[in-house]
Amino acid sequence: MPPPGADISTASPPSSGTGAFDPAGAGWQPRGNSNFSTLVGPLWARREGESWAYGFLAGPQHSNARGIVHGGMLVTLADNALGLVVHEASGRQPAVTMQLNTHFLSAAHPGEFVEARGEVMRRGRSVMFVRGTLTVGDRMVLAADGIWKLLGAR
Repeated sequence: MPPPGADISTASPPSSGTGAFDPAGAGWQPRGNSNFSTLVGPLWARREGESWAYGFLAGPQHSNARGIVHGGMLVTLADNALGLVVHEASGRQPAVTMQLNTHFLSAAHPGEFVEARGEVMRRGRSVMFVRGTLTVGDRMVLAADGIWKLLGAR
């Protein structure tokens, strides 16, 4: 159940009339994608001080039958972005998702650029606890928190 006051409407966003968002023109760089990420991307990254932001430009291929971005795509971005936060914070140590909790707060629409940011909450010897959000502009779309298992060197 979404938190009180969450906007879970599926109404279309107001049209900006400015055309499609250009991630590269806004300082985003294509992120080296894995096989899976290639299917759902392209994914983008941008350095912000000591941390990174991640995102994707929602297209018709990301939408569900209601014409909004599929929740599975939003969870995919959250898992990818928070996993990268863990990767950076652990000194690029391999890690896997153990648990990911998500809360859908509002709809994202094709044509919108969805951004993800996260932070480490606590680190143990073999696990890391993180949280983050997905936004479109000032609108929060999803909140997530999770636990990642830090793996030994390959």
